[in-house]
Amino acid sequence: HACWRCWSTYIYIYIYKLQHDDSSMNIDITEESSATLADYARVPIAFEVRSVLHVEERDEGLGGLALEERTLGTPYVKDYDAYEGGPQHWPSKFDVSAWAVLAAHSEGRRIGGAVVAFGTDGIDMLEGRDDLAVVWDIRVAPEARGHGVGTALFRASEAWAAARGCRQLKVETQNVNVPACRFYSRMGCELGGLRRFAYPELPHEVQMLWYKTLPKKE
Repeated sequence: HACWRCWSTYIYIYIYKLQHDDSSMNIDITEESSATLADYARVPIAFEVRSVLHVEERDEGLGGLALEERTLGTPYVKDYDAYEGGPQHWPSKFDVSAWAVLAAHSEGRRIGGAVVAFGTDGIDMLEGRDDLAVVWDIRVAPEARGHGVGTALFRASEAWAAARGCRQLKVETQNVNVPACRFYSRMGCELGGLRRFAYPELPHEVQMLWYKTLPKKE
């Protein structure tokens, strides 16, 4: 179950307790300063690509697009930080003053985090809207994956965005990250955009944009 221990405009702690076999994991989600992004980056985001969602075009697109999961003969590792330079470099590229940096800890150990972008000019993903927040990054330590950490981080991101009057939460992934696509679907997101040619440097990857409608702030 989940409950709020403390909530304020800027600082909160979210406790998520997951029963796993005969043990339980306590997950504390706290909001941190962007000055901690170097520590945040120590949690790996790399994952093994074992399958992809193949985009099948019907009637040259006039008949729609279909997604079919295909297993790869040779899996490979994808590391987002290797392409983007890592979270510690974001403050030099973007104005992160309005962003949320959420950290997940268990028994005092950092096991994950999420960054939510909001209220920043010049960020295409924000679409020029003041009622939209973007899950810019979400990561879980390999040894903690599958224990509810991602769910706790996503729910905390939703709450943070809703508290700022956002109507939607948006997140980007690719067809090569099938587990992430399934995760966002489970979180109640809808696939709102699919761009086959979004990454000229990675022509085999398809951009997938997910949207989650948030409850109105009371």
